[in-house]
Amino acid sequence: MFADDTKLFSSVNSNDDVQGMQKDIDNLLEWSRTWLLKFNTAKCKVMHMGYNNPGGSYKMNGAALEEIESERDLGVYITNDCKPSTQCSKAAQKAMNSLRVIKRTFKHFDQDAFQILYRSYIRPHLEYCVPVWNPGLKKDITTLEKVQRRATKLVPELKDLQYEERLEALGLFTLETRRLRGDLIEVYKIMNGL
Repeated sequence: MFADDTKLFSSVNSNDDVQGMQKDIDNLLEWSRTWLLKFNTAKCKVMHMGYNNPGGSYKMNGAALEEIESERDLGVYITNDCKPSTQCSKAAQKAMNSLRVIKRTFKHFDQDAFQILYRSYIRPHLEYCVPVWNPGLKKDITTLEKVQRRATKLVPELKDLQYEERLEALGLFTLETRRLRGDLIEVYKIMNGL
C-alpha cells in the first residue's frame, strides 16, 4: 500500500527554511513507516515556486528528489511560475483532437447535432476546472477561443458567417464570456452565503 497524492508545502526563503523543509520530509517518512504507507521515491518530486526561493535540494530515503517545472495534478497542469499557459495549450490540444475525431466520424452537421457533440465532447476540455486556471494572457485566451472558432465552422450553413454571427446562430457565447459569467456567479454565491 502506498501513500498516494501527498503534497507538502512550505514557504522557503532561506537555507534555514530549506533545512526545515527537509526535516518535514523526514517526519513524513517516519509517519509513513509507522503507518506502513510507503512513498515511491521515484514518483516524488520538488517544484520550486517564487522568485525568492533559494531552490534547495531535498532527499527522501537517501535519494535526491527530482526537480520539476510543471506537474499534472487532478487533470490540471501546474507550473512553477503559476501561469496557465501550459494548461491552456494542453486543453486546446485535447479539444482539437476531439474535434478531429468528430469531423472524421460525421459527414454532415445540422445545428442540433453540432450543439450536442460540441457541448459533450469539445467544450468540457476547454472548461475543465477553469476557475483554477482561468487565463489572463491574451495569447492563452486566443488559444482556447481558436478551438471554438474552428468548431463552429463545422455547420455547413454557417461556415461563411463571421465568428460572432456563428455564435449567435448557435446560441453560444465566447469562452471568455462564459468564464466571466462563471466567476460572477461564484462571487454572487460567496457574497450571499449560498
